[in-house]
Amino acid sequence: MNAKPKSAQATADHATVLAFDFGTRKIGVAVGNTVVRVAHPLTTVEGEANAARFAAIDALVAEWAPGALVVGRPLDGDGSEHDMTARAERFARQLEARYGLPVARVDERWTTRAAATVLGEAGVRGRAREAALDEVAAQLILQAWLDEPQPPMTTSP
Repeated sequence: MNAKPKSAQATADHATVLAFDFGTRKIGVAVGNTVVRVAHPLTTVEGEANAARFAAIDALVAEWAPGALVVGRPLDGDGSEHDMTARAERFARQLEARYGLPVARVDERWTTRAAATVLGEAGVRGRAREAALDEVAAQLILQAWLDEPQPPMTTSP
């Protein structure tokens, strides 16, 4: 399904934004808005099959009608790229092609560790922590993007 959201013409200036913490087994998803500039954890897409992952993402894009997407860009502590950097970039390109929306990339170093700290401080432990970890990491990725001044976003040609 090539789900073009109703708001595809909307600008990222006043739009809902979905963010993704990409992983090979799970993808954390967060939602925010460029007006209030606050990100919230949304859900975790589980599974390794691309068809199932994109079916879940199709449903989220249809429900939230975002004007832009954000993907975390995993890097080593020193800023160097590694295998997951290339996989996340491929995922970002797939999102651009599938939905026709601008996709920003955000340095996601330390977000999973920071998400674990946030959840720990909130008293979330065990299975509940594991279930929420990726979507809270996506929330931190999106919040970092929302906290920065944004140039106008456009889709790749």
